[in-house]
Amino acid sequence: MLEVNKLEVVYNQAIMAIQGISVNVPKGNIVGILGTNGAGKTTLLRAISGFLPFEYADITDGRVLFESEEITSRSPHEITQKGIVLVPEREKLFSTLTTYENLKCSSLMKKTQTFSIDMVYEYFPILMSRSSQVAGYLSGGERQMLAIGNALLCQPRLLLIDELSLGLSTLVILNLFEALLRMKNELELTILLVEQNASAALKVSDYAYVMESGRIVFDGTSQKLLAHQDVKEFYLGIKGGKLKSYRDIKQYRRTRRWWG
Repeated sequence: MLEVNKLEVVYNQAIMAIQGISVNVPKGNIVGILGTNGAGKTTLLRAISGFLPFEYADITDGRVLFESEEITSRSPHEITQKGIVLVPEREKLFSTLTTYENLKCSSLMKKTQTFSIDMVYEYFPILMSRSSQVAGYLSGGERQMLAIGNALLCQPRLLLIDELSLGLSTLVILNLFEALLRMKNELELTILLVEQNASAALKVSDYAYVMESGRIVFDGTSQKLLAHQDVKEFYLGIKGGKLKSYRDIKQYRRTRRWWG
């Protein structure tokens, strides 16, 4: 459904944030983009969704294709009309409107209503009981649910989600990821998920890419990444040491094999 081919992004005509990245998102899959802060994950989503110009950044090379149609550097509203909807990391809601008013605004975006407010309430029942509450006073988990609900009401075919679990409790994270898995299976929704919480993301993703310093350093099925010793050490916290990066781990392993 989505193809990112050898993409390069430069900030302020000087700083290269993404270097030759290629990512494929098959229809009906959840694909994870994993990595630490500063890896370039959010920049990748902004490049796909058309928001780079607001960050003084430009695509300097490569292409973005959606269902074989090139959408590289198109405006956000054009990309949204194609069916790609972004749930950003911050500033996701109209904080002075109620929960229901937020959802109602989003439901007016498209004439064809595949996804409805009632459907949002079905996936996130707590939002129904908070329908008259001002969105700015919702909890962090409830705001995240409302942000996803708003995105659904824009009638996406591909949903981009930036840092779903950021700052949330373990139970809330579990509920959110379970909801995404249900949406994939029940609504046949395709999802590209940027996430620092690698363990949670890999449990629901079909395929994942590991980013570091603007590059893809590893990719594979979730089962492959969960079983890979380097990924387990650096991203899942298993037998973690003082190594600073995924590349440090790879170099360490090569040296250890060389010296026996």
